[in-house]
Amino acid sequence: MCQGLIKIAIVGIDLGTTNSLVSIWKNGKCQLIPNSFGEFLTPSVIGIDENEQIIVGKVAKERLISHPNSTVASFKRFMGSDKHLKIGNKSFTAQELSSFILRQLKEDAERFLGETVTEAVVSVPAYFDDNGRNATKLAGELATLVVERIVNEPSAAALAYKQDSDEDKIFLVFDFGGGTLDVSIVEIFDNVIEIIAVSGDNHLGGDDFNMCIAHYFCKQNNLNYEELSDDVKAIIIRQSEMCKIALNDSEKTAMAVFIHDQTYTMTLDIKTLVKISGSFFKRIETPIFKALHDAELTPTEIDEVVLVGGSSRMTIVRKYLKHLLKCEIKSSISSDEIVAVGAGISAGIKSRNEEVKDMLLTDICPFTLGTNTVNYSNPSNPLFSPIIERNSTLPTSCIGIYETVYDHQDEIVLGIYQGECMYCRENILLGEIRMQVPKKLKGEEQIELRFTYDINGILEVEATVISTKEKKLALITNKNIKMNEEEIKERLKDLQKLKIMPVDQDENQYILAKAERLYKEYFGEVRHIIGMYISQFNQVLESQDERKIRRYRNFLKKYFDVIEGKLMPFEAFPKQFEDTEKYDDENWENLR
Repeated sequence: MCQGLIKIAIVGIDLGTTNSLVSIWKNGKCQLIPNSFGEFLTPSVIGIDENEQIIVGKVAKERLISHPNSTVASFKRFMGSDKHLKIGNKSFTAQELSSFILRQLKEDAERFLGETVTEAVVSVPAYFDDNGRNATKLAGELATLVVERIVNEPSAAALAYKQDSDEDKIFLVFDFGGGTLDVSIVEIFDNVIEIIAVSGDNHLGGDDFNMCIAHYFCKQNNLNYEELSDDVKAIIIRQSEMCKIALNDSEKTAMAVFIHDQTYTMTLDIKTLVKISGSFFKRIETPIFKALHDAELTPTEIDEVVLVGGSSRMTIVRKYLKHLLKCEIKSSISSDEIVAVGAGISAGIKSRNEEVKDMLLTDICPFTLGTNTVNYSNPSNPLFSPIIERNSTLPTSCIGIYETVYDHQDEIVLGIYQGECMYCRENILLGEIRMQVPKKLKGEEQIELRFTYDINGILEVEATVISTKEKKLALITNKNIKMNEEEIKERLKDLQKLKIMPVDQDENQYILAKAERLYKEYFGEVRHIIGMYISQFNQVLESQDERKIRRYRNFLKKYFDVIEGKLMPFEAFPKQFEDTEKYDDENWENLR
């Protein structure tokens, strides 16, 4: 007698720098799971007690002040590195510390659900490279969790808001946590959540504001911060954090610290906080405009700003964003909880729940991949030639064409590099391919170099001598990826599906065919414009940039509908009105 399959619950986890949360898709919605304190937020803090037992979460956070040498926080920024953090007499990697958090969340979920939890979807910052993502998976393994799916935090945040609206939108996701700032541009169209650009500052967060206030407090009270003991520093930083939080609800607050039988005090207002932390706002501005630049967007093209992370709740940060972007700020979902909500929805997608099974989340390549080309001014210092640009949607497959550089050259050495620098030596060498070529005059022999990169961190490099059709294949895999040979072969079968240039896609072929038909049907200025658009669209197709192709294709669809009378011009291309609503908060320039 056949029995029905048991459906195993998959949880979603936001493994955060400051706090972590666990959620599940249940009864058609995402549900956050409380910890043993009945709270959703579990501090990402690990400690070790006198009996060498590991302390996790809220209790460990409390010990940051009383036991600063045996407690650690903000270790997420070291995920994927070899750095060891010391707690008491023991040292741990960031992934090992993260596994303790994951194990605690797993136990909380099992207690809440009344069943064993073995699998999770875990969120990571969009800028995490293969090392960071695989360190996250390793942390899951150490916590006896299978982490087959990683979801980008900005995608999760956008996905959470997608549940409230069916509109196509472009979000700027501003993720400001305790130790890091991540800025992502996310586009939502149909049922697709696509990251189109990421930027950030891995060393800027709410903790920096705390330190800034702490140093100001010491200066006001003639104290030398560097000479204070660790426990006194911890007390001052904690009080500075409380002071920062208090300024979210009032213009002025007071701070008092009792040190060595003496009470030291200070008053702080918003204007003073802005003044002493002014450099932070310039650092906030930099990744915002870098992400916009990479996405080829202006602030006016952003539909909404989504706030993520506890530090985004700071009043002065919100005011600054509103001043800078003049855009609606989304805050209907708690900035602390939004990624966990998205991770829970992602878990529902992976579980093939009916309500969300058709949603698609894309990933990006946060760094550029390319090869070496000759530097004629200094041949010993080759130039870097990008093939897959950073922020490319994954999986992706791109081609570069390279030729011989001197007469009778019989070999081309193709280095495989990762990085953003102009010179190869300043980037990371991943491997190389050596190709024999027929001896001919300079430039007469060419090699086609195809890079195919997937979300598991497997880079397939295929080099082809165009004249002889001789091919060589190299697989570049992250050393931390735990995939056996059979799994890699199976994955490579999937990669073959990508090897279709955008020009061969049905939608693009349809637009080109329609353009050619309309070119024949019309004459004069319209015909001239259609011819120009056909030429431009072919250039966009050659870029192999799926987002540019889609945007230009949608533009052409609307234009063709206009000239065929299916749409009026103002319906296809509405006039962009300036937002005349005045900023009703205190003028930011005056505030600064």
